[in-house]
Amino acid sequence: MRIALLSYRSKPHVGGQGVYVRHLSRELAALGHDVEVLSAQPYPELDPGVRLTKVPSLDLYRDDDPFRTPGLRELLRRRDPVDLLEVATMWAGRFPEPRTFALRARRLLAARREADASDVPDVVHDNQTLAPGVLALKRAGWPLVTTIHHPISHDRRVDLAAAPTRKRRASLRRWYSFVEMQASVARQIGRVLTVSQSSQADIVRDFGVDPDDVTVVPLGVEEDVWAPPTEPRTPGRIIAMASADTPMKGVDVLLRAVAALRARAAAEGRTQPLELVLVSRPKPGGRTERLLAELDLGDVVRFVSGISDAELAALMGSAEIACVPSLYEGFSLPTAEAMSCGTPLIVSRAGAIPEVVGEDGVCADLVPPGDVDALTDALAALLADPERRARMGAAGRTRVLERFCWRAVARATAAVYAEEIAAAAGPSAPDTIPVPVPVPTTSRAGDR
Repeated sequence: MRIALLSYRSKPHVGGQGVYVRHLSRELAALGHDVEVLSAQPYPELDPGVRLTKVPSLDLYRDDDPFRTPGLRELLRRRDPVDLLEVATMWAGRFPEPRTFALRARRLLAARREADASDVPDVVHDNQTLAPGVLALKRAGWPLVTTIHHPISHDRRVDLAAAPTRKRRASLRRWYSFVEMQASVARQIGRVLTVSQSSQADIVRDFGVDPDDVTVVPLGVEEDVWAPPTEPRTPGRIIAMASADTPMKGVDVLLRAVAALRARAAAEGRTQPLELVLVSRPKPGGRTERLLAELDLGDVVRFVSGISDAELAALMGSAEIACVPSLYEGFSLPTAEAMSCGTPLIVSRAGAIPEVVGEDGVCADLVPPGDVDALTDALAALLADPERRARMGAAGRTRVLERFCWRAVARATAAVYAEEIAAAAGPSAPDTIPVPVPVPTTSRAGDR
């Protein structure tokens, strides 16, 4: 099949969208499909055999210049009315990227179809853009599949609950106004993929999608990259991968638990090795930096960002415990990656996390989300029990190898593509469309 994978932003190492695009596209190509990724900035890292078609936005939220205002010369040079919509939406305090990316992608694909009908994809896979431009592709007859990792309505609820002022809540409501658009499109889009039973239930409840339209395909892990360490783990090291200033990720809960651990050891006259590595880049002067100063944890907490997957996997394997303190997760790839490294976990009993880790106490200890005391007790107990850590780490690695593999994700996703292509072709089409089976080779990228 010829597959067009749409992603309105695909940051390679932060958030799940860029990770999903890279690994799914690689494994689809390894199965013999022709895969093209259409993405705006930040562009994804893609493996050999996958084509990237850049769909440039104004890149208003780039890391080095967030909420930038493009100059008149830039706008005149591009001469694109979608640019005016994008910058005007940002000026209004709203998030424009899903809507404007979909308009540009639709325009690009429509022009290609008009110029050469043979140079068009067999199926379009939207990675949670959920904008009217994507819906227009479906109405124009394109076989379409959409992935919703989880409904962003949940992020909105958590952020609003954490907002300290009425002004901040009003600002957040403007910013998250695109959620209503996504919910409306989701109800009309047809076939939806999601990553967990928890996300499926949330999509049905929050977006009003017909449950019969939603198919669950869990995410995968590169088990050869995220592998158990060959060197001893660092005593007392705890690691967490989370956006530091996003309330939903629960970093403040983890910081308070680490501070309580240190205070408990001091009160008992014990010297306890303790280090928290946060794979994140906190906002200068933001909520995380302020809390660090308040708790006097500057000598205990270290931030890491901008490293490769191999370096990140080595860092994960160096820790005695990985922690996922999120208040909600639609799947949580860091959880599966920690298990793949044989690193025992302490996680929140929230969203899809219990689906990923399985039974409490086997691969991970589960604690109530937002409960500092419970997280402190769980960390203290597991740090004090090396034999239990070893058992849990081994169980986690086994669970990943049995359940979470990108090749299986690609096969299941391709089967859904085939069904949608057949449905779009009408009753005269064959019941199934064969999915190519790859010929084994020792050199193909992504081979397992």
